[in-house]
Amino acid sequence: MEGVAKKTKRSVLRREKRDARKEAAKTGPSIAKLRNVPTSPRKMRLVAALIRGERVSKALNILKYEPKVGAPKLEKLLLSAISGWEAKHQDVKLEEADLYVKEIWVDGGRILKRLRPAPQGRAHRVRKRSNHVTIIVDSMKQDEQTESTTIEKETKE
Repeated sequence: MEGVAKKTKRSVLRREKRDARKEAAKTGPSIAKLRNVPTSPRKMRLVAALIRGERVSKALNILKYEPKVGAPKLEKLLLSAISGWEAKHQDVKLEEADLYVKEIWVDGGRILKRLRPAPQGRAHRVRKRSNHVTIIVDSMKQDEQTESTTIEKETKE
């Protein structure tokens, strides 16, 4: 009976897994979400594509001078993501971190359906679309370190 491992409760395993996720969230990339923006997802995706993969400073400059409708809201969201990253990594200076937009995506939100009068007593449906934007900001240096460790692990195996 010496070689038999003691079985742990499922609730204990679940709690340990949850705590591990919380610890990883404290040091990883910053995620910011913007929900129910009253702009069509198609228009917002055009602006999101401009900053995908760019360094944060360049992305802020792009959004500041972009005339499209979603640019000011995306700029504010990006500033929020940067602020969240600073809160997680208080020991690292923002200038040294070399932040970039790791991922950004736009999902469709709720659709408000309205009616508009049409000829001959008919009515046409007007669909007022909205969207949800999610942005992930991370440090380039951190990504390089994680990539190098995964490559080292693969070469050892």
